[in-house]
Order: sequence, then C-alpha cells, then structure tokens
Amino acid sequence: MSGHPPSVLVIDDNSVRAAIIEAGLREAGHDRVTVVTDVAGIAARIAALEPDVIVIDLENPNRDMLENMFQLSRAVKRPIAMFVDRADTDSIERAIDAGVSAYVVDGLRRERVKPILDMAISRFNAYSRLERELEDARNALQSRKFIDKAKGLLMRSRGMSEEDAYALLRKTAMNQNRKISDVAQSLVLAADMLGKED
Repeated sequence: MSGHPPSVLVIDDNSVRAAIIEAGLREAGHDRVTVVTDVAGIAARIAALEPDVIVIDLENPNRDMLENMFQLSRAVKRPIAMFVDRADTDSIERAIDAGVSAYVVDGLRRERVKPILDMAISRFNAYSRLERELEDARNALQSRKFIDKAKGLLMRSRGMSEEDAYALLRKTAMNQNRKISDVAQSLVLAADMLGKED
C-alpha cells in the first residue's frame, strides 16, 4: 500500500453508530480516525484536525441539519461521505450541489465503509481537477480580454498596428519580468483611471 491511509474524521451524534464506523475504518487499515459526536462548533474542530476525509452519519436529518452539513461541505473543500437513513430527491440534489462526494441512503454497514470512502476520495479528486481546469480556462479568457483591450488602447493612442502593439506589450513584459496579461491589465486599469479623472 502506497503512503499512509488518509486521516478520517467521523461526525456522528450517535456514539454507538460512530463506533461501528470507526471499527469498519480501522479494519480497512485506517489508523488515523477521529470521532466527533457533538456537532456544535464542528467547523473549528475540522480546521484544527485537518482530516483528509470526512464521514458524516446522520440518522434522520432534518432540513436545518442537512443545510448546516451542506454549508460545511462547501467550506471545507475535502472529500465528504455522508450517510443518511432516508432521503428525498431534493436532499440528494442539494448534497451534490454542496460538493458532498458520496451520499449514501440506507444507512451504514461496516463492510461498506471502505469502498464508499475510496469512491468519495476519487470523486472529490476528479471534481477538484475539473474545478481547477475551469478556473484555468476562466483565467485564460480573462487574460485574453485584457491583452485585446490593451492592444486596442495602444493602437488608438499611438497609432500602432496590432502586431506592433502586441510586440510592445511583450517587450514590456519581458523587461519587467512579468506576464503579458499582467502588463496588459495594468495598462487597461491605468487607462480606466485616467479616463475617469477627465
């Protein structure tokens, strides 16, 4: 087995069930398991413990409790496996929107803990990768917009061709040891400020 198994935080207000989950995890080779049975102040506990994975087991969650757990999962940016005894479609959809990696209806049995945990981790990693790619694409688009705007400004103010404007941006970026998009953004922002002072 490569490396350490991930550290797991189990959140369950029922200590008997929490013990079952903990036993299932330890059997599966997870030696770093922390169990929390009091959900008050849970966000601070998570920040202090920094678990790799979170397992939440809710017997009959009410809407408020689910909403709190969903807000938590949005905030902590970690793989979360949530077990509930019953759920409606709405709760399942909201769990997925909140970034819960595995949402398991029909409670929990010891032998299910490990495969579900593995699935939660791989889903979370895939989702994080997609989010990063989306962010990169957004940044690239934003950079393009700034570069195009900056070229337009130079072409208008200095009567340059598009090629010359781009060449000047590139030369300035190299001289200042910055990215072209950063130089372009500075130019656009400066032009906006000057334009507003008129």
